[in-house]
Amino acid sequence: MKSTKLFTVLSRMTGLDVQRCLHLSPAVNKSAVPEKPTQEEQVAEQQKRNEEAGQLTELVRDFLDPAEFYKLLRGIGVDFFCGVPDSLLKDFCAYVTSNTPKENHVITANEGSAIGLAAGHHLATGKTAMVYMQNSGLGNTVNPIMSLAAPAVYSIPMLLLIGWRGEPGKRDEPQHRVQGQATPGLLAALGIPFQTLPDYLEGADQAVQSAKHYMDLSKGPFAFLVKRQTFLPYKLIKEKTLDFPLTRESALKIIVDGLDNRDVVVSTTGMLSRELYEYRVQKNMGHEKDFLTVGSMGHASSIALGIALSKPKRQVFCLDGDGAAIMHMGNMATVGQGGPANYKHILINNGAHDSVGGQPTNAANHTGFSFGAVVLGCGYKEALLAVNEEEVAIALSKMKSMTGPVFLEIKVSKGGRKDLGRPTRTPLENKHDFMHFLAIN
Repeated sequence: MKSTKLFTVLSRMTGLDVQRCLHLSPAVNKSAVPEKPTQEEQVAEQQKRNEEAGQLTELVRDFLDPAEFYKLLRGIGVDFFCGVPDSLLKDFCAYVTSNTPKENHVITANEGSAIGLAAGHHLATGKTAMVYMQNSGLGNTVNPIMSLAAPAVYSIPMLLLIGWRGEPGKRDEPQHRVQGQATPGLLAALGIPFQTLPDYLEGADQAVQSAKHYMDLSKGPFAFLVKRQTFLPYKLIKEKTLDFPLTRESALKIIVDGLDNRDVVVSTTGMLSRELYEYRVQKNMGHEKDFLTVGSMGHASSIALGIALSKPKRQVFCLDGDGAAIMHMGNMATVGQGGPANYKHILINNGAHDSVGGQPTNAANHTGFSFGAVVLGCGYKEALLAVNEEEVAIALSKMKSMTGPVFLEIKVSKGGRKDLGRPTRTPLENKHDFMHFLAIN
């Protein structure tokens, strides 16, 4: 029967308990790959090389100061910013977060929502907004750009700032290399003029003025493609957040240790899948039980649903993140209304877009935002909450015997270890092994 309570809370924390929470660091494999230099160290090294270049100015590598670029945008009347954070834009996004009034900066659920928000801002003020995103998010913008912002429809100018992951000629993950090759053609197909954002002030100024000229004349979107390390580093000013006992990685280890041999796992994009992969290696396990959703942010829950419907005799666990779940929260309605008994949804909530700069998600508001209320409203049979090791273990054991769809939220502290690697097996190898595992009834 469905619980009459909003949550089944396995252990309630008092305000004092929360204050006493300790941050538990996951085990780090010190003998792994040597630490890579930080972004700040790389910039300092390049600036040293710039000095050594002397009159050979063609050898100088420039970096654009986020503050200077922000000032250029304000100079053409852009003072409203919205979008989804990206690692290549994290320094500029950090500057925007720290220096823009909250009512003028909105981190949206997905990139399509940001297009709508920018359109609403223009309709209300006549001004142009900036929408920022990773190029993998372009797909989410296609409908609102084509049926709302395009000059032939409502003709709404907006400036798109797009992190160019998978830029041709640069090392990147398979999903980003595919997207990077397609990005210029996709923008061209959408009828959006674009250029690479220069990494020096004079060039950036000219580019911004060119964008303004186009948007004033054509009243449509214009895009800047941002290559890696375009911006100088800028650290996000840390806000006070609750420090929960577990990290994402330590919570993940408890989950993996509690699963049965035939259980199926679909893990979300970002750090979680990378941590899952490394823990399987550490435990000398294979990877065939896990589908690592390396891209397709927000769609792990749908992938898991498709598997659960087709394999009713197998327990299917979706390991989700707060940013990913919010991006396509409508999936929860589909799961709740048509989800099978073997569907088990576990969401690890650190309140941040951790893999692209640590910007907050709406789920960071632990008093005003409730995943449990959402899933129960959508039709899930039960919603559980856990915040420490014992609660996670008890909740996992309990949900395995429940009739799904059921939901477990684990609240964890933000952050992860710096030496986290990436899967060494290709997505195609992962798919082959995973399908073979599913074929075993």
